Amino acid sequence: MIPTTARLRQALSAAALAALAALLIPGPTWAQSPPAVPEAAIRKNLSERLPGLPKIDEIRRTPMANLFEVRVGNEIYYSDAQGNHLIQGQLIDTRSRRDLTQERLDRINAIAFDSLPLKDAITLVRGNGKRKLAVFEDPNCGYCKRFERDLQKVNDVTVHLFLMPILGPDSIEQSRNVWCARDKVRAWSELMLSDMPPPTAAAGCDSAALTRNVEFARKMRITGTPTLVFANGTRVPGAIGAAQVEKLLAEASAP
Repeated sequence: MIPTTARLRQALSAAALAALAALLIPGPTWAQSPPAVPEAAIRKNLSERLPGLPKIDEIRRTPMANLFEVRVGNEIYYSDAQGNHLIQGQLIDTRSRRDLTQERLDRINAIAFDSLPLKDAITLVRGNGKRKLAVFEDPNCGYCKRFERDLQKVNDVTVHLFLMPILGPDSIEQSRNVWCARDKVRAWSELMLSDMPPPTAAAGCDSAALTRNVEFARKMRITGTPTLVFANGTRVPGAIGAAQVEKLLAEASAP
């Protein structure tokens, strides 16, 4: 009887043996430095084949071999090295059960708290005010009103409110009236919690801060209200409950 290994060799052609040998030879480990990211090929092919795709801001490696992250603004896609395939979805590390896409988006969307133009915010302090939170809101935003009600349950926090009138002319007028009020904090609270409009602003009131807030929001890709920013840079789009606010405040305050 022909030994198993001999029979296998007889069955395989020389070309097949060569291909098998190539597969069994260990490839480079890139201990020194990985090969360059094929940016040019990915950019060229995606832009030519998908003309509707917005400008690509960044291309970088992922932990998965031959898969590259393609960042377009604050959105994440994945591509092969030639831009032949484009994937939109979550990249999960099954060993650690981590959502790598979400982690990356959190880093991309983070806003350094010390970069916030606090002079253009209305600041209110509850309790000892040790914890910090910034909020971008529109006075005609229903979700903002719901958030403000939940925020009443949160203590020991300094809240920096950025008026961001983006929902129409009335939002601009209401924001201006709040900004120009003698007691801005009270005017805002009465408007959002009790639907009591603030007094009409004086004609000479300087409300340029509202324009600067909208420009800053556009620069930081803040597109909706409310948007929350915590001291550690975490950004949260949309209204969340008091329990979730407390959780994120604790995380942002952790050493």
